[in-house]
Amino acid sequence: MHLTLLKCKLHRACVTHAEVDYEGSCAIDEELLELAGIREYEQIQIYNVTNGERFTTYAIRAESGSRVISVNGAAAHKAEPGDRVIICAYAGMTEAEAESFKPTLVYLNEHNRVTRTGDAIPAQAA
Repeated sequence: MHLTLLKCKLHRACVTHAEVDYEGSCAIDEELLELAGIREYEQIQIYNVTNGERFTTYAIRAESGSRVISVNGAAAHKAEPGDRVIICAYAGMTEAEAESFKPTLVYLNEHNRVTRTGDAIPAQAA
């Protein structure tokens, strides 16, 4: 059996730019890409916490240390600067691989600075 699990996420990143006329994608600070384990041109899902939009695009590299999160092309209609988003990448794996897998979770503040990292989401209380 093949499963698709959350590979990594940038949690509550702050959109810095929304560029309709830029070639489509989402530009992400290279340091954040590396920390989360998102590859350039990898498919990503973006969940806009501010307005509820959910969409698929791919990651491209923004200047290292810039803290840029730029939603580009048609996706720019789904986010605007200041919106908080969750950027996720997923990976396919076997049942055996999934047994020991832990995702990379990177939590950001409103300036796209890392506040903490983790590899598990606590159980939601009733």
